[in-house]
Order: sequence, then C-alpha cells, then structure tokens
Amino acid sequence: MSNETFQLLEVADGKPIKLWTQGVPVEDDARKQLINTAKMPFIFKHLAVMPDVHLGKGSTIGSVIPTVGAIIPAAVGVDIGCGMIAARTSLTASDLPDNLAGLRSAIEKAVPHGRSVSRGGRDKGAWEDVPELADHAWSALAGRFKVITDKYPRLEKTNNRKHLGTLGTGNHFIEVCLDEAQRVWFMLHSGSRGVGNAIGSLFIELAQADMRQHIANLPDRDLAYFEEGSQHFDDYVEAVGWAQDFAKQNRAMMMHAVIAAARTVIKKPFEANLEAVNCHHNYVQKEQHFGQEVLVTRKGAVSAQKGQLGIIPGSMGARSFIVRGLGNEEAFCSCSHGAGRTMSRTKAKKLFTVDDQIRATAHVECRKDEDVIDEIPMAYKDIDAVMHAQRELVEVVHTLRQVVCVKG
Repeated sequence: MSNETFQLLEVADGKPIKLWTQGVPVEDDARKQLINTAKMPFIFKHLAVMPDVHLGKGSTIGSVIPTVGAIIPAAVGVDIGCGMIAARTSLTASDLPDNLAGLRSAIEKAVPHGRSVSRGGRDKGAWEDVPELADHAWSALAGRFKVITDKYPRLEKTNNRKHLGTLGTGNHFIEVCLDEAQRVWFMLHSGSRGVGNAIGSLFIELAQADMRQHIANLPDRDLAYFEEGSQHFDDYVEAVGWAQDFAKQNRAMMMHAVIAAARTVIKKPFEANLEAVNCHHNYVQKEQHFGQEVLVTRKGAVSAQKGQLGIIPGSMGARSFIVRGLGNEEAFCSCSHGAGRTMSRTKAKKLFTVDDQIRATAHVECRKDEDVIDEIPMAYKDIDAVMHAQRELVEVVHTLRQVVCVKG
C-alpha cells in the first residue's frame, strides 16, 4: 500500500503518528494533543488519525489509539458507544408527502429528545412512562447493570431505563434521507445517554485518583489510565462493554419507533430494513492487528474492516455516506466518524445567525432557531475533502442527502 495518502509524524520519546488528513485542516492544538497521546508508554505501533480530527477532552476526536496492557478512560470519553444506525426502506422520494412537516412532527412525538432541567420536573429527553418495548430491552441489560452498580452504587441513580430509546442533545439527530437512486433511508446518531456519561465520568475520576502520585508526570491529566490486571481495569472493561451494548440497543429501539411513526404518516405499505447498519464510533474493544491482540480505542472513528459497512454522516445540510471498509491495516482498519468540527460550539454561535442557519438548511425540514446554530454546516469541515482524504480506508456504497432532520 502506498503511503502517499497519510502523513507520517515522528514523535520524540513516543510512537509515530499516521495522519489521513491530506487536504483537510488540522488545528495545532489537536496536533499537540496527538503528540501527548503518542508519548504514552503502552501505545502499540502508532496512532492512526482520521481526516475529521479535532481537539477533544484528553485525546483527540478522530483518532484510533491502540494500546497493550492499559486503557485510557478519557480517550473513550463519556458518550460511550455513541454511533450511527441506518436503514433503507422500499420507499422512494415520490412516496413521501409534499409537506414533510407532518413526518418530522410524528418522529419528534415518537422519540423523546433534547433535555429540560427543572427541579422535580420530568426531563423531556427521558420517558415519563417507559413503553413496553423499552422495558423488554432493559430487562436484557438489567442483570449485568446490577453487577456493575453493586460495585459502584453511585451509577444506580442515573438515567438508564428511562433513557433507553431516546435521542439526547448536541450533535445527535434523526434523519430521513434520499440516496443516489432517490430511495428513502432512516438514519440516526446517538449513544449511551445519561448512564454512559455517568460510567465514563466515574472511571475517568477513578483513573486520576489511582494515578495521583504520577499525574504530574502525565502530559495531560486526562491521559490517566488503568493498567491491565488491576481491579479498576477489569471493572472498566465490564462497564464500558455494557454501555456499548446499551447504546446499540438504544439506537435499534429508536429506529423501530421512527419506522412506526413514519407508517402513521406515509400510507403506502413499505419494508424498512432492506439494508441496515448499526455501528459505534466512540468505543474500545479487543482486536487482532499486526499479529497481536490489542485494545483499540476509537474516539470518533468507525471500524472499517474489509467488507464491513459503516456510516459517515456530514452535518445538517451536508451529504452523508454509507461506506464499505477496505481493511487498511495501517489505519487499524478504521475510518472517520463524520466531517469533524472546525470550530467550537461557542464560536459558531458567535459567528453565525439564524438567517445563516435558514439559508444553509433551506432544503431540509428541520429546526431553524438559535439553539441549533452551533450545528450549522459551516462549523464543520468539508465532507467531500474528508472523504477524499480517506479514499484508501473506505469506498462509498451510498450517498445520502437529508430531507428531514430532528435535533435534540
């Protein structure tokens, strides 16, 4: 394989960094953060950096961090198991109603989304009465969760059962899309919600507490880690695996609700799972690479084993892609998880107006108010440049454009 599509960055006292960022901007702070991570003593071979790379907490979003004998909880982050699910239907564009507001409204009613914080009041992003389907899904997760909460009781009083089948806030979304053949797809982006956040936060704290004597020697306190063989390492692997399963189930439940909601608006009978993909992009798991078993942390990256399907969303108003992995070992068989931000949410809100948002999403039935300006397409990298930079990591199977977008 030619090395022309990645840039090699040698790191003094660390492992090299391979960046698939040709033609895509990489901020200096993200570069510094990558170098800090590459200096950790347990990094295996090299870091692989995806074209959507940008500054994150502790470790850079858009990076693949292979480790041996240790795990960094902040590298996995707090939205454990965050990822995408997509399903192709038998519908085409002409089967959709002329006015898509009713479809958007039906989806918004079917899936709790957003967040409201009021003392004693219900969070609008959680179920008030958990539906039977969510309870059934929770019962399959409850036993393992009890094992975790018996050891860590503070995780018990979290939004868990009431968040199963709900969307969340920020860059999480539900979309109705059309592919290159005008076929209708449903696609959504979410993770392990409140309980995953609580698990991530707890273990990041524990790692920092365990390393109190050594924390000053770390390039960044958020690179605190657990060593294999320690109690907290095993407990974290167990908890993170559970949160990843919760996230996958969460997406599957929402997809079920979205399809049911669409059927109330679209009177034509349709099949809904002709092609389906459900993939994480914030997670850790054991994998074989270069003849060795390693822990691979993908922080804002998707597995792209040879032939494996994945999803790379653009942004509100930009195209998204269903891709097939090319199994590029140099990238630890990975690809980007999206376009990647070019600016912070705060900066986007200062720079752009509601009018800018309305213009940028003119072709999409979606919210167009000041609370979603931070998600404006111009706050993200150019998805076409991002896709070109990773042409040796994935091939495009379908190109999607959204016609409806629901934001939390």
